[in-house]
Order: sequence, then C-alpha cells, then structure tokens
Amino acid sequence: MYIDHGFARPNEVPGLPSEPPSVNLRVRPGAEPPTPEGSIALTETPGKRAVDLLLGGTMLLLSAPVWALIALAIKLEDRGPVFYHQDRYGRGGRVIRILKFRSMVADSDQKYGILQARDGDLRITRVGRLLRGCGLDELPQILAIVKGDMSFVGPRPLAAGEIVEDAHGRRIPWETMPGFAERLGVRPGLTSLATVRLPKDVHPRRKFRYDLIYVRHRSLGLDLKLILLSFLISFTGRWERRGRKV
Repeated sequence: MYIDHGFARPNEVPGLPSEPPSVNLRVRPGAEPPTPEGSIALTETPGKRAVDLLLGGTMLLLSAPVWALIALAIKLEDRGPVFYHQDRYGRGGRVIRILKFRSMVADSDQKYGILQARDGDLRITRVGRLLRGCGLDELPQILAIVKGDMSFVGPRPLAAGEIVEDAHGRRIPWETMPGFAERLGVRPGLTSLATVRLPKDVHPRRKFRYDLIYVRHRSLGLDLKLILLSFLISFTGRWERRGRKV
C-alpha cells in the first residue's frame, strides 16, 4: 500500500488521474511570498468557459427556491448571518471574494482563526452539517462561476493568509509552497480532483498535490467526469465522508 506522509493512498477511480510520487511538495527555505500576477502562466481548457456559463445559468435558475429554504433554515437556527465570505486566491494570484452559505458559528474566523474543518468540528452548526454533507453551502459560488472568477472544476481556492503545516510540522503560509504559482494558472473550482478523490479531512498538502496533478492533466473530458461525480456525491450526501466518496 502506498503511503505519503502518513496518509494511505485512496482507492483508484477509473478514468481519473492517479498520483505520481514525483510531485515534490517540500518547502524551499526562504521561499518568496506570492508570485506577481504578471509572471503566472494563465491557461484555459478549450470549451471550459462555455460549459461554465451554460451549467451555471441553468443551476442558478433551478436552485432559486433552494436558496430561499437554506437562508430561512440558517436564520431560524441561530439568527446569525446567512452568508459567509472570505478572501481567497483566484486565477493569476488575484484575490477574490468567495461567498458561501454559513455553515459554522458566526465570526468563527475571528474567534478561532482560518482553519480547515475537521471531523466532529464544534464550529459547524446543525444546519451547516447538513449543508456541507450535500455541498449546498457552496451553492452561492455559482455566482462567481458566471462572473468568471471561478469555474465548475479546478483547484479549490486557497484562503489568503491561511497557515498550514509542512511535512516537518512547521507552520507556513501557502504562498511558500512549491507549485503555488502553477496552481494559480487556472481558475479555482467549485469542485476538484482532490475533493472528489480524497477524504475530507486528509492533510491540505495532499490536496495541494492533487491540485497540481489536475493542472497538468486537465481536459474538458476530465472536467465533465468530475462534474458528474460531484453531482452523485451531492445527491448521496457524501461530501463529509472520511472514506471513499465514489
């Protein structure tokens, strides 16, 4: 069984890229801060934007009643704000404002810092746990897809200022991670190869590895396959599973 920094490799999903052990994510000593936007190679898969606009417009129209029900449920639970927003890195290193339905206690970032959710996370509300299982908390990001800040498929947008642990337990910013600029060459996505293939609480470095794999192997066919798998996971409520989702 393949082991990477203490995490077992998940079961293969036919048709999706596998993880080569050659992708090196060791942090360079004294690495530079975020790469200037002008030095990042921006790329786009042919036909990808057309799919985003067609699917995004359709989903906005069909999901309008769901938005209203979710907003009402969030308000009834704790009377806090319906939406949660956060600054994240978009294509080319531009900082974009991401909007989500709030699934955690109000002001969680101010109280606890910018931390990825974990299994049994006490910050997550009862309504939020249901939303996250079905991926409905991400629904407002369709607006960003139609606008052009995001795509349906791509590396999940990294939070600006987020601190993660490297292989040696040191706390480092994402911007010092090798491959950071390459990852910013494509639009961030609502779903990704990493979120479909990996357990939800796997280490962020492993997700970052899969993001680089997607960037290097992306195609319209792969995007369509990941979109279909994402719908399947949403309909079965498996986004928060610790094991295999599909």
